[in-house]
Amino acid sequence: MIDPTDLLSGSEGATPLGPDDLVGLIPTAVATRQELNEVERENVEDAMIWAFGRKWTPESLLSDKVMRQLHQRMFTDVWRWAGKYRKRETSIGVSPTHIAVQLWNLLEDVRTQVDLVEDTQSVADEIAIRFHHRLVQIHPFPNGNGRHARLAADLLVIALAGERFTWGSVDLAGSLVARSVYLRALRIADTDLNYGPLLAFARS
Repeated sequence: MIDPTDLLSGSEGATPLGPDDLVGLIPTAVATRQELNEVERENVEDAMIWAFGRKWTPESLLSDKVMRQLHQRMFTDVWRWAGKYRKRETSIGVSPTHIAVQLWNLLEDVRTQVDLVEDTQSVADEIAIRFHHRLVQIHPFPNGNGRHARLAADLLVIALAGERFTWGSVDLAGSLVARSVYLRALRIADTDLNYGPLLAFARS
């Protein structure tokens, strides 16, 4: 039997699921948050195999279509709303009516940065980390935004001839300590525009 209270709960810093979100749950056997985390993890792993198996350039990656496609690939077996922008206000993120414009502005800004820098490899980490941070701030989807933003940042840094980030070298869903460090680094970037702690964590 499904336990809505358990399913609607989440880890620190995660966007809580709403009752309307649960309507989109695809696996009928999922009844607890632990079971939900497991089916999501399996779906994300499949999406990562697909994503890292492709040859991305900044131009091919930085589009609204690809950002939605990444999320859809990550959660297509779990949520019917995978790849669709959220329609409700959340504790994190811009208003739903501003998501499309804010995301377009972000993608355009990053494309401009890449075009203006002659040696993108030397600044690949900073460009990708700033991209990650703003993507989290926008919070385009009902859930899974952190995982989506980390994968998108990984693909961008690789496209800029850098190396994939390690993000603490642990599963953030399963490590309270690493997740706490990550969230603190995001908040420092929010308040001080200091990306040093977030970059250090991404390379730890």
